[in-house]
Amino acid sequence: MTVKAVKMPCTSANVYTKVPDGGWGWTVAFAFFVVEALTYGIIKSFGVFFNDLMESFDETNSRISWIISICVFVQTFTAPLSTVLSNRFGHRLVVMAGGLLVSTGMVIAAFARSVVDMYVTIGIVSGLGYCLSFLPTVTILSQYFDKRRSLVTAVASTGECFAVFSFAPAITALKEQIGWRYSMLSVGVLQLGITACGSLLRPIVIREQEEVKAQPPEESTETKYMLENEQTCTSIESIDSGVDITTSPSNVPGKTKAEPKSEEPKQHGQNPADNNSTPPEPKTKLLDFSVMRDYSFICYAFFGLFATLGFFAPSLYIIPLSRSLGIGKDHSAYILSAMAIAEVFGRIFAGWLLNKKPIRKIYIELICVTLLSVALVAFPFASGFWGLMICSVYFGFMLGTVAGTHIPLLAEDDVVGIERMSSAAGVYVFIQSLAGLAGPPLAGVLVDTTKNYSSAFYSCAAGMVLGAVFLALVRPCKTGLCHQQQQQQHVEEGTAGPPPELPDDFIDMDIGKAENSGKGSDSVV
Repeated sequence: MTVKAVKMPCTSANVYTKVPDGGWGWTVAFAFFVVEALTYGIIKSFGVFFNDLMESFDETNSRISWIISICVFVQTFTAPLSTVLSNRFGHRLVVMAGGLLVSTGMVIAAFARSVVDMYVTIGIVSGLGYCLSFLPTVTILSQYFDKRRSLVTAVASTGECFAVFSFAPAITALKEQIGWRYSMLSVGVLQLGITACGSLLRPIVIREQEEVKAQPPEESTETKYMLENEQTCTSIESIDSGVDITTSPSNVPGKTKAEPKSEEPKQHGQNPADNNSTPPEPKTKLLDFSVMRDYSFICYAFFGLFATLGFFAPSLYIIPLSRSLGIGKDHSAYILSAMAIAEVFGRIFAGWLLNKKPIRKIYIELICVTLLSVALVAFPFASGFWGLMICSVYFGFMLGTVAGTHIPLLAEDDVVGIERMSSAAGVYVFIQSLAGLAGPPLAGVLVDTTKNYSSAFYSCAAGMVLGAVFLALVRPCKTGLCHQQQQQQHVEEGTAGPPPELPDDFIDMDIGKAENSGKGSDSVV
């Protein structure tokens, strides 16, 4: 079956006969690249404002950390709302509205007079905008690709890495010229690009097209007789036994005058013309919580919950850690940029690796999470510029292998599958919200208590290790659940198997004709 796209106006849906693995999906991939840069890229680059905010508002590390914590919490906590709105109004409108919220919150935050003002502007307003922008974009991108899904999603997700690589030095240099407030204002204006990307997210509709089967070559009548008689355990030589050996009218090609076979009544209101009509599409649930009954999804959600502890804190505290070790501002920004570059290669490598077949993707993810835990433990033992640089490059690469694939892996059959990915992504990110809220403040409390930035990385490593444990349980829960369901079906249906399938046309008719012929012979005798 070939991919057939119906050309429609830009505001309408793209209709395909199968998942295109390309087409307009490449435009959606570019939009996702930019959205990633202007959402998670900005969040991870926000560490360049930390020291300025602490000095301007005379606040502690933990209180400043709450800005990003509230932002990440709102972003993840409102994920089900994003799913509901996307299913109701479409991905395009939701992402465009999210872009407006993100830009508005960041622009107003530039004029904040206290850290509480930033809790509201960046934490709540921009946080809600991040949720409405990111989740619908990655969901619709997964719908445009099948075989290339892992690779395309991983490459497109490198947008945040390029953003961190470019934004961290750029914002640092911009602050030296115009101050942190106007620099934040410029970032807010730049984030209006999310709205433009949202306009590119044309919805996709998959309508399967029935294959036209070629008519098999016409066989000789004698061959038909032999085939059917073999099925009915008779032979051509048994004609003298009174059984009329013939074929069904529907099976003999060319027998146009044969009496048609009586068929079972069709469903009410059906006629032959209805076969070509498009069946009514089932009503889409705004949010399907049935995934919560899937044990494999529950384990995967706990993996995301604990792994989130290690996603944001390192990028926020790498610059303060480097400054505490006596490294200058410029070199500290270079360390963050190197981490971003390494993350690009990690995402591309993970996408290339997961695109290989046959491969169990959930096990590859488990290996990457384990190695990421090792990277987090290595940070406290680093000393000097090059020590932090090596740890940052290693951490960035491993972070890329996990961060760019953990949400798209929901579409795999080992978790929930592509049919329920939209709802599963909303619930999954919603569960992550607790860790997103607690992660940075927990690290900030440890830093304020121990007076050592290295302690923040220990909390991240502990969360990542717990995440690896739950990730290791996903596949066993999936296979165990399937076996239990099969056993329950066998118990309900009994030990007897399904009745054997009988040949379709000729058996009933031939036996009926044989009985009629037998009666005719008896009457002659």
